[in-house]
Amino acid sequence: MVNSPIGSAIRVGIEISSTSLNAVAIDVGDEVKRAHSVVFSDDEGVVGQIKTIVDEFRKEFGEFQRLGVAIPGLVDRESGRVAFSAIVPTQTDVELGKQIEAATGVKVIIENDANAAAYGEYCCGSGRGSSNMFYATLGEGVGGSFIFGGKTWHGASGFAGEFGYVPINSEGMRLEDVASAANIVRRTRARFHQDSTSSLGRLTEEDLTLSDIISAAQNKDDFAQMMLERTGSYVGTAVASVINLLNVELIVLGGSIMQARHLVLKAVIERARELSFERSFAATRIVEGELGTNAAAIGAASIGGFGTD
Repeated sequence: MVNSPIGSAIRVGIEISSTSLNAVAIDVGDEVKRAHSVVFSDDEGVVGQIKTIVDEFRKEFGEFQRLGVAIPGLVDRESGRVAFSAIVPTQTDVELGKQIEAATGVKVIIENDANAAAYGEYCCGSGRGSSNMFYATLGEGVGGSFIFGGKTWHGASGFAGEFGYVPINSEGMRLEDVASAANIVRRTRARFHQDSTSSLGRLTEEDLTLSDIISAAQNKDDFAQMMLERTGSYVGTAVASVINLLNVELIVLGGSIMQARHLVLKAVIERARELSFERSFAATRIVEGELGTNAAAIGAASIGGFGTD
C-alpha cells in the first residue's frame, strides 16, 4: 500500500444519487485531492461499489477510518438507516450504514444529501464566514437545510428543511411539484408545441431533458428562458417564506437547476423581494453555490471528519 503524507488526515465523502456514486477526498485545508464518479452497477450493488471506491482511495491516500455518505431521502443518522428514499428506492428501509461498515471496516456517518450539500457549502463554499444560512438543492428532488451557529438544525424529529413541501399557492401546490428537474421537464412538455420558434422543437417530447432546456436558454431561446424564469419565481415564493420566518443572513441555491445560473437566480431574487418583509430581505444575501455537483460529497466528507476510532 502507498502511504501518502496526507495519510489519516484525508476525509472521504460519497454521494449516492439515482444513477451514480460521486466521491471526493479532501485534505485538512478543505482542498479536493480527488473527485471520482461511477455509474451504478446492478451487478456490484451500492455497497460493493462503495467498497471498491474506499479500496481505491486507500491505495492512493493511505488508511482512513471514517466515511461520510449522503443520500436523498429520510435518514436516521443515529442508526445509519435510510427510512425512505423516493430517488433511490432500493435503499428504502435499509441499514445502509451498518452494511457499508461491515464491507469496508470504516466508521460510516449517513446524512441526507441536502444537509450534506449545505454543510459542504458552509465549510468550503458560498457559506464560508456566515453564522446562519439556508441551503436549497434544486435537482432530482427539492430539499433544504438550515445551519445555525455552525451546526445543522435537524428539527424535532430529524426532518427539518423539507423545502420541496413548502406550498406556493392557495391550492396547496408544493414547490417540488413545479421545481424538481422532472417537473420542469413535465411543465415544458405541456407547453412544448405552443412556441413554434423554440429551438427545443427539434426534439421529441420523450427526448427532452433539463439539460436541453438550460442549454437552449443559455443560447437565448425565449421559450426556454421563460420556463426557467418561471421556475425561479416559484422558488422565490418559497424562499420568501424562509426569509420572513427565520431572517437568515444567507440563502445558497444549488443543484442541477443552478447550471442555468443567473436565469434562475435573478428570478428567485426578484420574487423573494416582492414577497418578503423589506428589512428581513435587505439583511439576506441570496447566492448560488460554489461547489457544484461535488457539494454533497464534500459535505459528507466534512461531516464524516477525521479520526481513527
